[in-house]
Amino acid sequence: MTRTRGWATVWTVLRLAMAGVTVAAISAQLTKSIGTAIELGRDVPTTIANFFSFFTILSNAAAAVVLACIALWYLFKGRRTDAEPHGPAVALACVSTYMIITGIVYNTLLRGIELPTGSAPIPWSNEVLHLIGPIFLLLDVFLGPLRRALPWRTLWAVVAFPIVWVIYTMIRGPLITNPVSGDPFWYPYPFLNPNNPGGWPSVVLYVIGIAAAIVAVGAFVVCWGRRRGAAASASDDAGEAASVPSSVASD
Repeated sequence: MTRTRGWATVWTVLRLAMAGVTVAAISAQLTKSIGTAIELGRDVPTTIANFFSFFTILSNAAAAVVLACIALWYLFKGRRTDAEPHGPAVALACVSTYMIITGIVYNTLLRGIELPTGSAPIPWSNEVLHLIGPIFLLLDVFLGPLRRALPWRTLWAVVAFPIVWVIYTMIRGPLITNPVSGDPFWYPYPFLNPNNPGGWPSVVLYVIGIAAAIVAVGAFVVCWGRRRGAAASASDDAGEAASVPSSVASD
């Protein structure tokens, strides 16, 4: 079903819709954070930089771009193809992993904790970014059309961004004054703040645990994509063989 033209069109429309809703959710929360910063006399550039230092925001923004690009590719070029192009397929595997991890980490560790975005969270935006978006990307792994079987080395691409983000976060943290509390440090998530109880050992344990989760989820995304891509190729080969006249086959 997931490789029929009708289903591909339906899911493409859903991808575009999800991209649009995600952009709206990010924009709404950013607007509120900036408005609160202006109202309370906080540093606006720092507030904006902090906002775009959250893994959640970066993952959702990347997911919106990738979903929109793949949807537009299908609408304009992909209707007659059998699989996604390699580059977009890798990008989709990456953002699927990041969004699934976002959903897992937020809903197991951070739900109910107000994160330092610069303002109180907007309820509908918060749910889109932390629950609806991750669920959609998980469903996309199972239901997205024209899935390409990617090589296992794709995992290197998947883990690259989280590594860079952690390094950036830990270097930047002690260099930024928190515009809300005035503390001489700012970290987007409490489990990455070495100034909290537990200190650096706690941070290291959380980083190792989340890194293991990213590798596991990334491996699952790649593995499932390979399974679906291989199954589709086998189905296509069987269809081609069945369409060959018996007289030709015997020759």
